Amino acid sequence: MLARTDWAPLIPHAGAMVLLDAVLDYDATRIHALSEAHLRAEHPLRRGGRVHAVHLCEVGAQAMAVHGALLARARGETAPRPGLLVALRDVALHVDTLDGIADPVDVHAECLLADAGGAQYAFRVEHRGRVLAAGRAAVIHPSGDAA
Repeated sequence: MLARTDWAPLIPHAGAMVLLDAVLDYDATRIHALSEAHLRAEHPLRRGGRVHAVHLCEVGAQAMAVHGALLARARGETAPRPGLLVALRDVALHVDTLDGIADPVDVHAECLLADAGGAQYAFRVEHRGRVLAAGRAAVIHPSGDAA
């Protein structure tokens, strides 16, 4: 298990916007993380006292970012690499809000395709084996050379 302090400096997210709490396991194509962010009153996406299930897409995207950062670190890269979430596809939300979920949720992401320009992942977020949200997400890595 990797605690937040092991990987948080590797991603561009900061403070309360870091929605993952631990990485349980990862390999070259997959990551399994835990999130307790929905339990915190200061959740940055909470509105009207609720965290809507659509925000689980961000949790899945952060698992992608952590996975990519851990792989980059294994290659010797140390600086966070900015990424832009550009597409969500086939998203299925099986709950409306995270109200009543009093435990951490499991976050799974699998890299489907990756190169220097970006990546595409499938993600799913579960609670006690029940799928709360699932889908695919694509991220691009801007080169920083924009005119």
